[in-house]
Amino acid sequence: MRSIPEVPGVMTADQVMATARSIVGLQRPDGMIPWFPGGHCDPWNHVEAAMALTAVGLDGEADLAYQWLVDTQLPDGSWFNYYLATGIKDSRLDTNVCAYLATGAWHRFISTGEIDGLEQLWPTVEAGIDFVLRWQRLDGSIRWSLDPSGFLEEYALLTGSSSIYHSLRCAIACAERLGHDKPDWELAAGRLAHAVAHDPDAFAPKVEFAMDWYYPVLSGALTGAAARGRIEGSWSTFVMEGRGVRCVSTGEWVTAAETAECVLALDALGMDDAAIELLSWVQALRNADGSYWTGMVFPEEATYPPLERSSYTAGAMVLAADALSRTTRASGLFRGEGLPSHLDLTEPAPETPVEPAVRAPGSPGAA
Repeated sequence: MRSIPEVPGVMTADQVMATARSIVGLQRPDGMIPWFPGGHCDPWNHVEAAMALTAVGLDGEADLAYQWLVDTQLPDGSWFNYYLATGIKDSRLDTNVCAYLATGAWHRFISTGEIDGLEQLWPTVEAGIDFVLRWQRLDGSIRWSLDPSGFLEEYALLTGSSSIYHSLRCAIACAERLGHDKPDWELAAGRLAHAVAHDPDAFAPKVEFAMDWYYPVLSGALTGAAARGRIEGSWSTFVMEGRGVRCVSTGEWVTAAETAECVLALDALGMDDAAIELLSWVQALRNADGSYWTGMVFPEEATYPPLERSSYTAGAMVLAADALSRTTRASGLFRGEGLPSHLDLTEPAPETPVEPAVRAPGSPGAA
């Protein structure tokens, strides 16, 4: 039995466990964790929910979730974007989605100390990361997806590339623990970190989204004074005082998952008081069964999407509580504890250009 995270005055251990059990209530017998009853599942949010299960000691349920990813991985190392119980909802291949298992695998290992489990997940992690890095651009960023017909989208997204950077660090940690040398991954991580931290023009402009604000910090690509300056400089743009984090700066729509993830970014910067206050505000979106409304629009206080309670929101809330409470051995994952630092590259290394209008081998619709 592992200790259950709790944040005094904000979330009790019983409340954190109830939130985790709300995820279990959505999990299908095959391990898939949909967003909501009868809804779709995407592998990124599926991993975030699985990490929350591990954090509270629900290892059997978490392992079933990870096995679902092993079973559904495509031959080229990717996963489709959205799955339903009855088939595929969206066959786009999103690079960020395909990288995130590495974060879950490393989280599972440092939580449990079970090397056998890491070894079992390693081939799936390796294939996923190799798929993602095929689409790294000259400037170090990662192209965001292949569309459902198999054509490569040329541009990169800051949030996605930031998350991939963190996943890549976790993948390198997995490789080092298992005795595998991955110098190409290390070089890719250095190039990617350089792009996220120093080259805003490498990414499609999505500045109105909160995730583009805090994800370079959450991922560890941007640190120190630059990271703190980024957070403080746009605080009033994205934070509704007493409410939480806006999903987009153009609306009064607070989302619980973005708020919890911003808590993780603040925690990584040592801004503990602000992190705890932010987490306390968003408890207004909590339900009696431990689940959370995905979002709420103000001043109407209307849930949005209407009456939606999402598994990934519950997952983010548990991980935020663990980070702030320093409860589990994995509580420092998003502070970068135990993760290798990236190579400090002043200039991106050259690569062989990829022709964007060619179907990717092994992708949907490819010969």
